[in-house]
Amino acid sequence: MTRWLKSFGVALAMALGMGMAANAAEPIKVVYHLSDGVEQAARAMQNIRNHLNADPTVKIAVVGHGKGIDFMLSGAKTPNGGEFAALISGLAAQNVTFSACNNTLVGRKIDPSQLLLETQVVPSGVAEVARLQAREGYVYLRP
Repeated sequence: MTRWLKSFGVALAMALGMGMAANAAEPIKVVYHLSDGVEQAARAMQNIRNHLNADPTVKIAVVGHGKGIDFMLSGAKTPNGGEFAALISGLAAQNVTFSACNNTLVGRKIDPSQLLLETQVVPSGVAEVARLQAREGYVYLRP
């Protein structure tokens, strides 16, 4: 019986180790949560570029609600006067996703056509952040 337990223990340790190795190979998933306007968005864009430079395999989702959608609107400018459109386009080309809260659009009377093409609309920004964390395993970041 002792020999069987020892063999079982070794097999279990190997299985767990292989499972951990499989998880280590999966890309890290991160949700950047934005709600404070263009200053926060500008910081987030820089953070995301740095993040991608450090880990090109990372899967990044950006979710905005309230003032956090302002940078996703056509014609939005960074605090330095640059265009957010070019930043978003470049990041979207690196598989970063951008989501805007429909509750915010309705509440602020913003037509979804004013959003940049790379932006998808989700029913609720906070619900989307929670869903990504709870159901999809995303790590939460708030720049």
